[in-house]
Amino acid sequence: MKLVLITGPALTVALGAALAWWVSPWWWLLVVVAAAMTAVAVRDVVQREHSVLRNYPLLGHLRFLLEALRPELQQYFIERDYDGRPYDRDVRSIVYERAKGVDAEEPFGTERDVGAAGYEFLVPSLAPKATPDQPPRVRIGGPDCAKPYDMALLNISAMSFGSLSANAILALNRGAALGGFAQDTGEGGLSEYHLRHGGDLIWEIGTGYFGCRTDDGDFDAAMFAEKAAHDQVKCVSLKLSQGAKPGMGGVLPGSKVNAEIAKVREVPQGQTVVSPPYHRVFSTPRELVRFIGRMRELAGGKPTGFKLCLTSRRQFLAVCKAMLSEGVTPDFIVVDGAEGGTGAAPLEFADHVGTPLTEGLITVHNALVGTGLRDRIRVGASGKVATGSDMVKRMVQGADYTNAARAMMFATGCIQAQRCHTNTCPVGVATQDPRRARALDVGDKSARVERFQRATVYGAMQIMASMGVHDPTELRPHMLRTRVDPFTVRSHAELYEWLAPGQLLTEPPATWAEDWAAANPGQFTV
Repeated sequence: MKLVLITGPALTVALGAALAWWVSPWWWLLVVVAAAMTAVAVRDVVQREHSVLRNYPLLGHLRFLLEALRPELQQYFIERDYDGRPYDRDVRSIVYERAKGVDAEEPFGTERDVGAAGYEFLVPSLAPKATPDQPPRVRIGGPDCAKPYDMALLNISAMSFGSLSANAILALNRGAALGGFAQDTGEGGLSEYHLRHGGDLIWEIGTGYFGCRTDDGDFDAAMFAEKAAHDQVKCVSLKLSQGAKPGMGGVLPGSKVNAEIAKVREVPQGQTVVSPPYHRVFSTPRELVRFIGRMRELAGGKPTGFKLCLTSRRQFLAVCKAMLSEGVTPDFIVVDGAEGGTGAAPLEFADHVGTPLTEGLITVHNALVGTGLRDRIRVGASGKVATGSDMVKRMVQGADYTNAARAMMFATGCIQAQRCHTNTCPVGVATQDPRRARALDVGDKSARVERFQRATVYGAMQIMASMGVHDPTELRPHMLRTRVDPFTVRSHAELYEWLAPGQLLTEPPATWAEDWAAANPGQFTV
């Protein structure tokens, strides 16, 4: 074997090529990448938190990457148009199209399985009516109300500044002003963003009494009266509970309490704020009813009510007995369904705590009818209301009007990324990050909110006209049918019990008698 030595010009060329490779950025990039991967692999092997990474260093990270991408892959590439959660693509699409002013029509028939148990449908008439040019409004204001308010059939449900960005609140309120409907402020206080564009407001007060609280967190009557007198505040509402997490308070970390939020909520800047699960101003049904009356007086006679996700029927009947005993009734009650949920909540609460809207709404309506109070109190329904058919179904079940939260978020650009609680909303709706919030154009999105509300109400009026009715007060339970099995369909008149006016006061039916007898206006009996 001969040893070949490279000498002369050849050696120079070889050394030059090697040197060129050595100083090349690609070589150093390769070195850096290899070193980084080695470091990651070593860390994976020695760490004790993830067993997958200890057994499969480097490769195990693919599992976490796919897990992070799973919601987007599911939503955009896998799920069918009608089976996504919380809102399927069909519903999101109809909201987007109406918000943009596009005809929300589909060819070739429904994709729903009309033979599946649980399928609901509204019954058309052989004598349909013409769709009215203007939808009716609902007069809110009982006998003790000095300043009644005419509520639209669809309004913006409770969403606070702090949960939503300033631009989102501005867009919603300007949309409400353009369309002549109301915006619920949520329990986070009455901010300048709620007031800037002149839209009608329902000022909501929660357990934290934000915007009208004393230094120790109690209710400040003078501060409440001052703000409730604002011309834009048309109604005031006491939040007892909400659908996503009934009976649960909240904590706002001090790091999120910036100067602006501190001013709106009347709390110290930089300090953690706790909203307890219960109210300080009452502890019994009688005290609740009296406080509602006091709120109405402090608000100068404006419509006053409360919102709740229904607890037990017995407790609500206790509140009805307190109304009768004290001679005080709210002007409205908003029933929030457990399927509602703009607020972040523990999974156990969101999935398993609270009464769904159908059962809650029917129970509240029947309790008020049975106690002879229904004609004094208007009932609103809130919980996954996004289409005209949703509105009609809820009005069949006992509501006078409806509220929507997440559908209104869709109208402002929400893409159901479900990052609301992380402050990383990609479209600027549910975030306090100025850079992200800047993406939401108030002028464009407020027009979308107005168009969505108008088109959805018109859709509801079209459906009612096809059913042979002009006004929601003409809707009856037999007009809504549910398939209970592949061979049986029942109307809501058959599926649910409907009380006659004053029936609980004279001869309670056997199915209500025990709860009615046990309901105590002096305490909240479980």
